[in-house]
Amino acid sequence: MKLRHSLIALGALVALSQGAYAQRGSSGNVNVLYWQAPSILNPYLSGGTKDLEASSLILDPLIKFNQNGEMIPALAESVPTVANGGFAADFKTITYKLKPGLRWSDGSPVTSSDVVFSYEYCTGIKGCAKANTFTPVDKVVAVDALTTRITFKTAKPYPYDVFGGATAPIIQRAQFKDCLGDKAPTCTKENFNPVGTGPFMVKEFRPNDVIQMVANPNYRDPAKPAFATLTLKGGGDAAAAGRAVMETGEFDYAWNLQLAPDVLARMARGGKGKTVVAFGTLVERIEMNLTDPAAKHGDLRSTTKFPHPFLTDVRVRKALSMAIDRATLVEIGYGAAGRPTCNIVPGPPAFASSNTECIKQDMAGAKALLEQAGWRVGADGVRAKDGMKLELNYLTSTNAVRQNFQALIKQWWTELGVKTELRNVSASVFFGGDAGSPDTFQKFYADVEMYANNFDGTDPENYLGNLVCDKIPRPETQWQGTNNNRYCNPEYDKLVKEMSATAGVPQRGAIAKRLNDMVTKDSYVVVPLVDRARISAHANSLGGIVLNTWDSELWNAADWFRVK
Repeated sequence: MKLRHSLIALGALVALSQGAYAQRGSSGNVNVLYWQAPSILNPYLSGGTKDLEASSLILDPLIKFNQNGEMIPALAESVPTVANGGFAADFKTITYKLKPGLRWSDGSPVTSSDVVFSYEYCTGIKGCAKANTFTPVDKVVAVDALTTRITFKTAKPYPYDVFGGATAPIIQRAQFKDCLGDKAPTCTKENFNPVGTGPFMVKEFRPNDVIQMVANPNYRDPAKPAFATLTLKGGGDAAAAGRAVMETGEFDYAWNLQLAPDVLARMARGGKGKTVVAFGTLVERIEMNLTDPAAKHGDLRSTTKFPHPFLTDVRVRKALSMAIDRATLVEIGYGAAGRPTCNIVPGPPAFASSNTECIKQDMAGAKALLEQAGWRVGADGVRAKDGMKLELNYLTSTNAVRQNFQALIKQWWTELGVKTELRNVSASVFFGGDAGSPDTFQKFYADVEMYANNFDGTDPENYLGNLVCDKIPRPETQWQGTNNNRYCNPEYDKLVKEMSATAGVPQRGAIAKRLNDMVTKDSYVVVPLVDRARISAHANSLGGIVLNTWDSELWNAADWFRVK
């Protein structure tokens, strides 16, 4: 009996100690540093990670994915499955019930009408960044105030990308109802200051600079967030961000520290903070432009009207890949936080191809392949064919590791006989999605470009669907779209459609592996380089950090607290 009383008393003490920080606003302010500055807070109008993750502090989906890739309810009361009756056995309908009592940050109730509108919004505007997600949907209807039924055109064995994860949140009908169609990009107030259901709300937003946020007084957990205010500062570079957390202590959290391993180790010796690392599906890759980016084509440059003069030859693309030493890239760029890869889907294991043929550098083989394709080395060391020189413009975002990669790859390509011009632009511009800028990764006014990409959740169907023919960015879509390579293969499109109607992880995994191989080892349209772990840093005084590679990195900001 004494032992039982002692355990009860101990439990009470633990509860009291947890309660010390389990009070909304009790931890004061938290400073977050994203060196790629957010430019918009509407995930449906941007595919940039910095915009999506900043938005995730304000907007919530129906379900999220935790650090293990498991689905967990967000606005939904539970995750619908066939077993619990929420997902139909024919895979054609899924029914979500909202948690009762949910409020928008302006105090109004969240209803199924908002869920329906979020679908209508994305499908009713040009260039919605999540259009591919909603393509299989036939209709979304409100059954009652808290119940929404999503019906698919055909069986959809994996339905959870629809309103699952930070990229497809629920937006408020009342706020966005006048922002449909061509008006969507012009709704500055709505896109910069959305009414939300997340732990924070916007107080002031200066695009490409800083966002001042305050705790959402109507957040669904009355004890959260622990921080009364959050400042998300954008800009600078990864090195400055790492120093600001681990050496000077000016910031509490620094995102995406894509820095050399020795640099990170030196920063950690500052004693103010530590790094956190997790592998997922983030792959640094080189994208090949199958269209001609030459300025002489005017507004039609980098469109399918003008095929690329030599990157349409798979032998050239393969030779460029064979010349790269991926192990060296990992060594100088990531250390233990990187792995050489030949695949754009490196995990989960059920979906990951076993293709490893690109891992070993083969310069001799690459040269022989170009010789076979008719490219001969001239007196200047540059290969030429039919009067055309093998010259590339190589674009990426401004980042120390990426510039190191560019320098090494240029060296290898120069040895191969390829003249390479390096170019880098601000990450905020490169990933910004501004249709007026010539330097976005969607416009692709270069021959090759390099960046990292990954997919939400644990199923790559939607991600692989990004490379179907009708997802090519073009002037008609205001340069929005996910198929940056301008790759168009009817066989690939057919297989994507087959995957969308296939149930069972083993069966879906087999299709995913084939799709992966089609754009990598078969065609070298995408040239994967490094399977990147996500690395960020947080102050020693910041608690509750759980790094998540399957959803927004800020997915559990509501649980952060100041360590006493």
